[in-house]
Amino acid sequence: MIRKVKIGVNKLSGAIAVVSVELLILFIAFFISLVLLILVIRKIFFIRQETFDFRVFDYLLQFITPTNTAVMKFFTIFGSHLFLIPAYLLLISYYFFIRKKKWYSIKMLTVALSNLLLLFGLKFFFDRPRPLIPLLKHVPGLSFPSGHAFMSLTFFGIIIYVIYRDVANKWVKWISIFLLIVMIFLVGLSRVYLRVHYASDVIGGYCFGVLTLIILFVMLGQIERYNEKKLPARLNITEPEQGGGR
Repeated sequence: MIRKVKIGVNKLSGAIAVVSVELLILFIAFFISLVLLILVIRKIFFIRQETFDFRVFDYLLQFITPTNTAVMKFFTIFGSHLFLIPAYLLLISYYFFIRKKKWYSIKMLTVALSNLLLLFGLKFFFDRPRPLIPLLKHVPGLSFPSGHAFMSLTFFGIIIYVIYRDVANKWVKWISIFLLIVMIFLVGLSRVYLRVHYASDVIGGYCFGVLTLIILFVMLGQIERYNEKKLPARLNITEPEQGGGR
């Protein structure tokens, strides 16, 4: 009996430690993103200093080749609506109809729609024109924050969240997460390389993406816990997750 109690206490302590580490990481990511965003907004919209952006453009000049341009055009697709709309629909349908994890589908749909509306609002509010020297062709719309950076971070961030929660194999989990982070970076880099966004637009898009993703997941987590006892069967909220997740 005592041994069982000790095992239970150890498991509980381990779970609390994992949750504490996760919360600490989220807090650090939120704090860094908020501070960095404030600094970028202050420098671009209050001080009106764009030296950093043009230095990045000048630095990237040495890497412009037909091959690199083709590579950047490829990666920029993963932050566009041409990829993200069908990708979201497939992901939502997969968890709703096949995996029967309807709460995951609700989370993904909520993040997708709310971030799209937020993006339009942010672009309208900041009203920053795009760079006047695009590498290939002029792109319509406003510049800050970068929609490709913002939406790719939130989409691939959702996938990272799912992989972290559901994948049991540590090698598969962390290699997949690393590759997705690289993908997010390359999407943002492609926008600056192609000169359709300033570097500060991409940084701003990443920061807004991290902030909104954390806020939405915390809010949805609170709703999930509130409804656990009321709607367990219809939303499959209480079903066990693979890999030790909820």
